[in-house]
Amino acid sequence: MRGLPPAARPDPVWAVVFCAVLAASACTAPAFADSGTPWPAVALLAVLYLGCELVRLCPLPGKRVPEGIGSFFPVLLAAVFLLPPAAAALVALPGGFAQPVVRRPARVRRVWHAAQQALAAWAAGRTFGLLGGATSAGSPPAPFAELPHFPYALLPAVAAAAVFCLVLTALDACVLAAAERRPLRAAWRGPLGRSLVPHCVHGLAGLMMAVLWRSPYGLPAALLVLLPMYISCWVFAQYHRERAAHQATIRALVQAVELKDRYTRGHGERVGQASAMIARELGMDGDRLEVVRIAGILHDVGKIGVPTRLLRKDGPLTPEERRIIELHPEYGHEMVRGIGFLGEARSAILHHHERVDGSGYPYGLTGEQIPVPARVVAVADAFDAMTSTRSYSRARPVPVALAELERCAGAHFDPVMVRALVEAIGRDGWHPVVTADEDDLQVIPAGSAPGRAAAPAAAAPEPGGPALSGLPAQGARTRVRTVHPPKGPEPDGGGRP
Repeated sequence: MRGLPPAARPDPVWAVVFCAVLAASACTAPAFADSGTPWPAVALLAVLYLGCELVRLCPLPGKRVPEGIGSFFPVLLAAVFLLPPAAAALVALPGGFAQPVVRRPARVRRVWHAAQQALAAWAAGRTFGLLGGATSAGSPPAPFAELPHFPYALLPAVAAAAVFCLVLTALDACVLAAAERRPLRAAWRGPLGRSLVPHCVHGLAGLMMAVLWRSPYGLPAALLVLLPMYISCWVFAQYHRERAAHQATIRALVQAVELKDRYTRGHGERVGQASAMIARELGMDGDRLEVVRIAGILHDVGKIGVPTRLLRKDGPLTPEERRIIELHPEYGHEMVRGIGFLGEARSAILHHHERVDGSGYPYGLTGEQIPVPARVVAVADAFDAMTSTRSYSRARPVPVALAELERCAGAHFDPVMVRALVEAIGRDGWHPVVTADEDDLQVIPAGSAPGRAAAPAAAAPEPGGPALSGLPAQGARTRVRTVHPPKGPEPDGGGRP
C-alpha cells in the first residue's frame, strides 16, 4: 500500500480503501447474526493469529526478528478450514490491524490490512466450502466444520489458499493502479507470481493444523505445527537479508572504484550486463549466471589500489605507469579473497586480462588455462571499453567494436565468447544503463547485423535496470545519448588496461 496519499482527501486510492472496508463489513456481519457462530473458537484463533503477528514487533529479549519475514498466515488459513467464512473473516481483523507499517497514515494502513485479509479469508472460506472441504459453506452445527478425510481435503485446501493469494494481490494491485495510474494487469502480475507458492505452503500448514485440531490430540498437537513453520519463515527471511548484505557489499566496492575514476562510472555495471548476456547465450543460468554477472561488475575493483593520477591521466601511459596499472587484477583478487560468496568471480577478477595466446597478464595463461568466467569478462570488458568515452579515447559504434572483437578472436579473446556476444547483441540489441552525464554511447536495435552500421538514434534505458539488481545509478540522471564515431582507430581490445 505504498501509494496511499498522506492526507485524507478525495482520491481513487481512498475510494478503494473505503470500498474494501465496506465489503469486509458485509462479509463479517453474518457471523454476528448467526446464533451458531462458534465464538470461543473464533476468539482463540484470533488471539493466536494476533500473537503470531505481534512476535515480529515484540521479539524475545536480545533477539531480533529479521526484516522481510512477512505475514504469518497458517493460523488464518486454519480458521478458513475450520470456521464458517464470516467467522474466518473475523479472525483476520486483529492480526491484520496489528501488522507493522512504516508510512503514514498508519491507522488507515492498518485498517486496510485488516479489511484486505478479512476479504481474502472470506473468499477462501467460500471456495473451501463450495469444493467440498467442509460439510457446508455456512455455519456448521458443531463448533468446527467437519473436514473430509485428509487426502480429499488437499485439493479444496490448495484452491482456497490460491484464492486467498489472488484476493490479497488483486486488492494490492487496485491500490497501486489507483495511486500510480498504472495498468491493473502490470500492477498485479509481478506480486502474484512471487506470492502464490508461499501462500499455498501456508495453506498446507494451515490444513495440517486444522486436521490435528480435529483429531483426538486436539489443540496442543495443532499448535506444534506453528513452530517449524515459523522457523522456516525466519530462515527464509534470513536468506533474503543475507542476499541484501551481499548486494550492499558489491555496491560499496563498485562505488569505491567509481569515486577514484569518474571516466569508468557505470563501467562495472555495463560489463556485468554484457557478461550476463554472454553467459546466457552459452546456456548458463541460476547461480553460475549470477557469478559471471558479479565478476563483470567487480572485475576492476583492484583499481582502488592504483594511484588516482594514473587512472585519470590524459594521453598515453609510460611503460612504468602501465606496469603499475597492470597490478590491479592482483590487487582486486587480494581484496576479495575473504569474501566467500563471490566464488568463481574471484578467478575472473584475477585473470580477466589474460589472453588466449598467452600475451596477457598477470600470469600469461593460455587457452583453456584461463577460467571460463575470466574469458567471458575479458570480452565484455573490451567491448564496453571500446563503446564508452574515456579520458584517452572516443567511443566506437557498437558494430565497429564487435567487428574488432571478431578480428581479435583466437588471439586475444576466446572465439566462443565473442560469438556469443555478437549473437546476443544481434538478436536483443545493446541497451546499457548510462550512469554519468559524460558517457556517450550508441544503442543498436535488435536484429542489426554486427558488421553493418546502423543509424545513430537516442533510446530509452532498458527497464531491467543495472546488471545486478539493487545497484543504484551513480552520478547524475540516467540517460542514453547518441554517440559520434571516433576520429581514428584505437588499439584492439579497447586501449588502456
